[in-house]
Amino acid sequence: MKATVSRNELNSALNIASTASSIRAALPVLTSLRLEAKDSGLTLTGCDGEMWGEAVAPANVETDGAVCVQQRLLSDIVGKLGDGDVSMELVGTTVFVRHDHSEFKLMALPAEEFPDAPDVEPTNSLSLPYGELMSAIDGVEYACSDDAARAVLTGVLFSYDGTTLTLVATDTHRLAVHRLHREGIGSPITAIVPNKALKIISQLRLDEDETLAISFDSTRLLVDIGGSRVVSQLLDGQYPNWERVVPPDHTRSWMINRNDFIANIDRAMILAKDSANRVRFTGQGESIVISARSEDKGEAKEEVSCVSRNGDLEIAFNGRYLMEALQAMNCEGIQAEMTESSRPAILRPTENGDDHFCVVMPMAIS
Repeated sequence: MKATVSRNELNSALNIASTASSIRAALPVLTSLRLEAKDSGLTLTGCDGEMWGEAVAPANVETDGAVCVQQRLLSDIVGKLGDGDVSMELVGTTVFVRHDHSEFKLMALPAEEFPDAPDVEPTNSLSLPYGELMSAIDGVEYACSDDAARAVLTGVLFSYDGTTLTLVATDTHRLAVHRLHREGIGSPITAIVPNKALKIISQLRLDEDETLAISFDSTRLLVDIGGSRVVSQLLDGQYPNWERVVPPDHTRSWMINRNDFIANIDRAMILAKDSANRVRFTGQGESIVISARSEDKGEAKEEVSCVSRNGDLEIAFNGRYLMEALQAMNCEGIQAEMTESSRPAILRPTENGDDHFCVVMPMAIS
């Protein structure tokens, strides 16, 4: 194998393939990437045993061939190279990576040890503009759990009934929901997509208005845009009845400028990090006092204007959870809906808030 490829093209392909690979695995080959030089391209594939990410970088191929190299090592090297061409050559069991005056010798594994991606015979599909899909994914994925013991919560629930696509994510501390009202974008489906697969999809180089198709069979999904491909197992299990978590009504509310609110919480978090990210919010007429405390370092106090409805309430939240929810909402104004300090609150844009919101559990005030 011998090929020359643009460093930027190689890095873009690495972003897709590396996201699918495993950092730690019982099989060493799963911590590697498969490189195949053929025709006019260098194909990079990553796999963690349940997910495959593949991308082709245009290349000048002198000699066909395939080999596996450690993913993290190759990513670190390419990430630090400057612009220009990168040469990759297999000599025996060593891959030489050359760029300008730099040369690296990487130990290699046989390409035959790398697992092939399974075939997906689609029974359902969803097709919609890439920009709309990514906006919906960005609106919920921050709420996914990282607890492998509850695998279904490490993904995003996709539910399409023929008119509305609903995406849901929760880690039991917060619940994010984003709806897209679109008829005719596919057949009805309910599937739990691993967040890791969504991160690979976010690396695809598509224009916002280009249509992306996600195909499903009973256990897997497939995204194939020609130069890049994603195959992933769907998460198996029953997703929680999330609608029961959403408070049906509220008695208090604050309407706040989103950017101001983010800045206030961000500053309070400097000290809140020492107390489990606890940030206290106290409604006082048409303003909210935001405070945080560190036993060893001191206290922080902020104040932000709001439009209040019966909002003289003291309540505490994990500041990081609020920040992530607010940053995922592309809007000018935010409405916080509450009932009591011990009950969940809802954050939503002041406009079209029924289609994008986050339910957040409160923390103990003391």
